[in-house]
Amino acid sequence: MRLGTSLDTDQPIDEVIAAARAAKDAGFTTVWSSQIFGVDALTVLAVVAREVEGIEVGTAVIPIHPRHPQMLAQQALTVQAISNGRLILGVGLSHKVVVEGLWGYSYDAPATYMREYLDALVPMLRGETVSVKGEHVSATTIGPVGPAVSAAPRLLVAALGPKMLALAGAVTDGTATWMTGVATLRDYVVPTIRKAAADAGRPDPTIVATLPVCCTDDVAGASERIDKALAIYPTLPSYKAMLDREGAAAPSDVALVGTKDRIIEGLGELADAGVTQAVAAIMGSAAEQEATLAAIREYPTS
Repeated sequence: MRLGTSLDTDQPIDEVIAAARAAKDAGFTTVWSSQIFGVDALTVLAVVAREVEGIEVGTAVIPIHPRHPQMLAQQALTVQAISNGRLILGVGLSHKVVVEGLWGYSYDAPATYMREYLDALVPMLRGETVSVKGEHVSATTIGPVGPAVSAAPRLLVAALGPKMLALAGAVTDGTATWMTGVATLRDYVVPTIRKAAADAGRPDPTIVATLPVCCTDDVAGASERIDKALAIYPTLPSYKAMLDREGAAAPSDVALVGTKDRIIEGLGELADAGVTQAVAAIMGSAAEQEATLAAIREYPTS
């Protein structure tokens, strides 16, 4: 299992670059950025990739509704070219409250929307011409879009429901999860997406699992801070469903919180569950974050 970490890309760019360098020096193979209401993740990751050699950059994830698949393909291929092939493109549906309430798009038939979107995006990323006339998504190109690259960026779909996991396994390189505990990954996410990939004749999928991580002696205090910082997630139906499946009441219930030994043990549990890359959303005080990095460094990645 490989290790990645989340970047706080809302910091000034020099601080983001410094954090990416520190992540590389700490042994992480990938740095990840979310796309929420702050910076444009792909733009920032292009700069990071240019400034920090040898580390992969990933989005977890880009919401698809505001970006036509051609636009996203052009953006992703541009970053792939700038990074010399180090982009992992994670995409997702976001949430009804955001898509309809803030952006004004319809959230009807989300799995169908994603399937039609991927029908256009996947071949565009391979440099192919497309003609998609779907119920929700239409896209036509007259030739390749974006710069020429030696290989398409790896493509992941944030998939939690069974339809989305089946789609991700059948047509993309894998999935990226958040707020999903180890038992749910082991018993549901991993076997479901692996079966879909096998049925489609595809290789074993990449399974990226991002969880809050905090090495601390104050487990109760750290858990309380995590739950406060991440209070929005149990109110979102897709994440609440994953917490319910895990038997978890709050984000801290699926986080890795505790001593160095607990952090290392938790990473091992993720590996045993079939996760191929664990991404640490490192939380806590400066001292706790430093302790968390030290603990993660001791996890044997090979």
